[in-house]
Amino acid sequence: MSSQLPVREILEYTDHACRVPPFQQSTVIDLPRMPDIHRILIIKWGGMGDVVVSTAIMQDIREAFPDAELHLNAMPPWHTLFSADPRFSKVWHVDLRKRERGLRGYLRWCRQVIQHRYDLIIDLQTNDKSRLLLGMLKLLGKAPRYLLGNHPVFPYTIRQDKTLATSHSLHIMHQTLAAGGISAKANCPVLYAMAEHEQAAKRLMDQHGLLQRPFAVLLCGSHAAGISKRWGAAHYAELAQALHTQGMQHVVLIGGADDAEECRTVAAACPELAINLCGQTELLALPTLFSHARLIVGNDTGTAHLAASTMTPMLVICGPTDPRRVKPIGPQVRAIQAALPCVNCYQKTCSHHSCMRGLSIGKVLPFLNQL
Repeated sequence: MSSQLPVREILEYTDHACRVPPFQQSTVIDLPRMPDIHRILIIKWGGMGDVVVSTAIMQDIREAFPDAELHLNAMPPWHTLFSADPRFSKVWHVDLRKRERGLRGYLRWCRQVIQHRYDLIIDLQTNDKSRLLLGMLKLLGKAPRYLLGNHPVFPYTIRQDKTLATSHSLHIMHQTLAAGGISAKANCPVLYAMAEHEQAAKRLMDQHGLLQRPFAVLLCGSHAAGISKRWGAAHYAELAQALHTQGMQHVVLIGGADDAEECRTVAAACPELAINLCGQTELLALPTLFSHARLIVGNDTGTAHLAASTMTPMLVICGPTDPRRVKPIGPQVRAIQAALPCVNCYQKTCSHHSCMRGLSIGKVLPFLNQL
């Protein structure tokens, strides 16, 4: 396929465009009305973006059980996102991916669950590993009476009748809540930062004169394994110049270790505009910085989901990944994608990368102007 494959049009995705109509549950149990639920465990192990999306579901669970004790089982390093979260009386982890993978970690995880005597476990992960662990507890007679999961499979005692095709993880988790009679109300991530995180962000902004000047945030990188999701440093540098002509005095580059080279390249291309803060902020300090920006533009990356916890308008540029599945949640977020036959391929490498190369500044700016 030629690298000059034309982009016929750009598809835009909003919350409305990505919404999936709920299907009817044949069996629903009203968990919030059960008098014997006093301690609840929520399991969520995914990557940063998936974990941040699930914080909306955690908020719904907290509101459904205002008097229950909530515990969260997360996975390093994302358990640190909940270090100041008042919804949870306990956040614990067992590193089942690396340091404690294998039987030893499984046994320690099971001991933790048995020790806390949960009345309800809500498995928002629902993968082979979490089902295996909960199945072990069930076979040992140590699982709680109420087990709620995202898919209609063993060992869950409360579950959806069927799974949703081509759906955002938020919609799948909404169906999970519905099976347990829990109302889904939150429509954006809900995160809590400590005062020290907010103060650190404001000090950094003050140091660079951002508290008094209009600026945009660019999330130009991605996880190292997802380089095909990047719009490209050249595009972001050109975007920075275009935003400057429209009144933005600075663009702030944000990212982690995997994004460092991409951010350096953009900063070098427009040194008078770019402020490169890649790797200089703690995760929970970022929402404060994002909330002061005029707008945010980014790739499909975990940090974009973190940015969606603020009400700052954001445009997410998608190519090989399906916006119906990956768009950050929130009414202030829009995603765009080239209308090409090869989009949503989820390929790690590509010989032409037309889905991103074909999205010129001229094609993207009209969507930014709408924001």
